[in-house]
Amino acid sequence: MAETVELAHEAMRGRKRLQHVALNVAKLVNMRRDPVLAADIISSDLVGIDGMGIVWGARCLGLPVKERVTGIDLLTQLLALSADRSFKPYFLGGTREIVQRSADRVLQKFPKICFAGLRDGYFKPEEEPEVVRQIRQSGADCLFIGMPTPRKERFLASHRDGLNVPFIMGVGGSFDILAGEVRRAPTRMQAAGLEWLYRIYQEPRRMWWRYARTNAVFAGLFVRALAGSKIGGTVQIDASRSIG
Repeated sequence: MAETVELAHEAMRGRKRLQHVALNVAKLVNMRRDPVLAADIISSDLVGIDGMGIVWGARCLGLPVKERVTGIDLLTQLLALSADRSFKPYFLGGTREIVQRSADRVLQKFPKICFAGLRDGYFKPEEEPEVVRQIRQSGADCLFIGMPTPRKERFLASHRDGLNVPFIMGVGGSFDILAGEVRRAPTRMQAAGLEWLYRIYQEPRRMWWRYARTNAVFAGLFVRALAGSKIGGTVQIDASRSIG
């Protein structure tokens, strides 16, 4: 976490683009069947692990994973940094009500923070150039995008070079948490990697099939990788674009 925050700080201070992607089990599984999504993620500047399943799996395979860096915790730390160093964040995504309520609650916690702008995520493809123009002209130091996968990855792959924002990060459903619409799992469940189970408890109709499918596929991928590592000796990865 500290390393990620420092890299984001350097990017904002030097006005040099750094696109962060948080990788969880669902996204890793979806990358296997969506080559466009996989290319978008691999082309990002920084990939962090936001899934305990990936942390445990990587460690079992002998990969040097230090810790999990959750999106909502990273977002909270970067908002605190923005308030302290006068960086201006931009929120993009969610409904108008959710994104506004998120910003209001952030201001309650960090009164010194100054937002570059807010924009809901319900815009049509033909409106994207105008959205990009608004962000570019806002003077934002960091852009947090709360849109679903793969839409946010596609948006960034198409427009990140024209946004003129140093630090860019997808935050998934974090705006819902900031707004108080969704509660985080208790600390013990977070530490045990059971946040997905708590999400099913809160939204069973919407979440149970998603987690059942992706977790089952991930388990199969892990078993095959573990068997392959025992046969082949070591696991090879390209860590040049990843930390954590």
